[in-house]
Amino acid sequence: MSFTTAAKAQIVKTYRRAKNDTGSPEVQIALLSARIVYLTAHLKLNKHDFHTRYGLTNMVSQRRRLMAYLKRVNLPVYRELISKLEIRG
Repeated sequence: MSFTTAAKAQIVKTYRRAKNDTGSPEVQIALLSARIVYLTAHLKLNKHDFHTRYGLTNMVSQRRRLMAYLKRVNLPVYRELISKLEIRG
């Protein structure tokens, strides 16, 4: 795993809705985004790591589905999240 427990806990603490929230779409998207950034940097150095590339495409797809759900359910939170994470243009 690319993250320490402390780094993951900090991301959860930043994006959670309530005290014990670890599974809301906002938290999941933030965790996936951090992993995507890490794996993108890894793949720039290791161009032939196709197994990681496969996992990265799956993570990007999962994040896209979660973001589509969040956009459908709660548009203001979606807009705030994409501005915080600087995901889209």
